[in-house]
Amino acid sequence: MTICIEPPLDTPDNVSQKIVQVALRTGPPTREELLAHYPAKFTWHQLKTFVNSGDLGLLKRDKALQKRYDAWSPGIVKEHGSLEIAQQPEVNYLINHRLQWGQPDTLSLLPSALDSDTRLEDVSISSPKSNQPLPPLPPDAPKYFKADIPTDSEFISIIQNDWPYSVPIEIEHTLIWSRVPIFHPDLIPAEIDARIQQDGLCGFTGNDELPPSPSTLPECLPALAEWGLTMENLVRSPRGSPEIEEMVKNAGREIDGFVKRRWVESEWETAWFVNPPRLQSVRGLAHIHVFAKKR
Repeated sequence: MTICIEPPLDTPDNVSQKIVQVALRTGPPTREELLAHYPAKFTWHQLKTFVNSGDLGLLKRDKALQKRYDAWSPGIVKEHGSLEIAQQPEVNYLINHRLQWGQPDTLSLLPSALDSDTRLEDVSISSPKSNQPLPPLPPDAPKYFKADIPTDSEFISIIQNDWPYSVPIEIEHTLIWSRVPIFHPDLIPAEIDARIQQDGLCGFTGNDELPPSPSTLPECLPALAEWGLTMENLVRSPRGSPEIEEMVKNAGREIDGFVKRRWVESEWETAWFVNPPRLQSVRGLAHIHVFAKKR
């Protein structure tokens, strides 16, 4: 199947599109395929509203792209072992191939503007690698993910999401995988632990304006109609007291600091989140989602 369209080389919304043939492949999609075959279902404003709504389950991948992922993953599991960290000691795709700890992401078909100097490796994204479990953390490893952790630290891997959510093509969807915990008792007081376990954490950088209010969510829900999501089936905690809300914000301070350091606020606007355990696709290995838009 082919569609005649070419994505813009630049990211502004009003840039014109040229006509070319874009073949539909298998495996992780290219930028051209995303634009031609899986156009964004959400706007940047809607995305920020969903992140700030309290229910991170509103964030969705295009249904057709999800089917493509579901068709691709069994072969990857067969070749590399489970995608799930919890099923160690089997060798798995993430640990032994996709996550390049402390190194730039050289495998992404959707490279970040921040990695513009990184040469993509001329290898298949499913090429095999030696089967090794993650080594134990050394005694000097940080107790939890911190704002000042170096981007080339052996404890993190910053990669682009090979299967991004249904967001505008100019929005980069980055994953920060961490061998050290992101949720930690030193950051999450007992008073908010149950809330974080249900709702996760989120934040916004690079914009002086407040993010869209959760009260505006009904205006954005039509974008989720094909998933059958309504106000009645949201899973989120009620807003707490000012003291509780400050605790929740403080629980994400290390993540927020890291995001501001990598995505400089004068150049980027971001929305970031960490899924609660109920929504984590890969249990046992913490990761942060960052949606980044050039200002």
